[in-house]
Amino acid sequence: MARMTSVEPGEVRQIEAQAAPTRFARGWHCLGLVRELGDGKPHAITAFGGKLVVFRGEDGKVNALDAFCRHMGGDLSDGEVKGNEIACPFHDWRWGGDGRCKKIPYSRRVPKLARTATWPTMEQDGMLFVWNDPQKNPPPADVTIPRIEGVGGENWTDWHWYTTIVDINCREIIDNIVDMAHFFYIHGGLPTGFKNVFEGHVATQYYMSEARPDLGSGEGASILGTTSVASYYGPSFMIDDLTYHYQHGDQRTVLLNCHYPIDADSFVLQYGITVEKSENLPEEAAMQMAIALGDFVKMGFEQDVAIWRRKARIDNPLLCEEDGPVYQLRRWYEQFYVDVEDVSDDMVDRFEFEIDTTRPREAWMKEVEDNIAANRLPRLVGLTTSDHASG
Repeated sequence: MARMTSVEPGEVRQIEAQAAPTRFARGWHCLGLVRELGDGKPHAITAFGGKLVVFRGEDGKVNALDAFCRHMGGDLSDGEVKGNEIACPFHDWRWGGDGRCKKIPYSRRVPKLARTATWPTMEQDGMLFVWNDPQKNPPPADVTIPRIEGVGGENWTDWHWYTTIVDINCREIIDNIVDMAHFFYIHGGLPTGFKNVFEGHVATQYYMSEARPDLGSGEGASILGTTSVASYYGPSFMIDDLTYHYQHGDQRTVLLNCHYPIDADSFVLQYGITVEKSENLPEEAAMQMAIALGDFVKMGFEQDVAIWRRKARIDNPLLCEEDGPVYQLRRWYEQFYVDVEDVSDDMVDRFEFEIDTTRPREAWMKEVEDNIAANRLPRLVGLTTSDHASG
């Protein structure tokens, strides 16, 4: 006997999604660590819909140019640094950091049109940044990434760094800054406070959490809770002043979360962690903690990536009262994808939003109690056998 299901009459909510923008965000983008990119050798970086070559000249300056020689298209990242120029492997044309060809060994003169694309660079806190702007304007003095106090000094460990490629538009990672609920369902957190503040080119998340008693053993289980102040400075670089609370005391760390676009549908995700040393946590122990916490953070990002790889792009998310300000965040984010003269007040004016955690905590504590009573672990993406296989 056939069975039929009935559908209640009414309008069905449709997912709306335009294609991801092919324009790349205006702002500072971190390409990686100076210790890896500033070694005097040419390095290839696939970014902003093309390919860059990054090299440090004898004058000490790190340069970023379009990787393809304007002569016959040779790949400069396969070339050699000679003095302050990058020499093309094809015909030895020498390109300077200002984008001009400085020398052609076999020619009397350099053509006046011998100029290639460049990106302004900045070295800060052990990282290399490039400024991207489709309008080709220089970076404004008031659009900065602040120095991280103490980092790089003797009281902090070196960066413990991770890099991975994510095949989806980078807006997905930006949405996380307003998404309180995913911390419980994806990362096994138990949020106790959540607030966002957007102003100018900065978007901040204030987050507090307690440990979940149903998590079982592991690095996460030994943590009593966290306090986090995480700010995006521009479209792609977040500094998270992150404190882990343990029974023996607090441990301050700085977590970086940054990315740069490869093209409209993929980006390079990078994240690093540094740990503050103390009498109770000397050099070697601090580095071991950085590695342990870094691996813990790595697991969290892998959980995010597992969701992003299978989710749909959605421009009209249907929100409930306890969700964060997704639309306001996306309006803030839009400022980096329009010309400077088209940035409107509602993209940069101060906006604050704090979620009332009363109802979410009631529901989540009930779920935690049920898990404990049933002697089962929570289902977290990437950590249980029932998750979808990758593919």
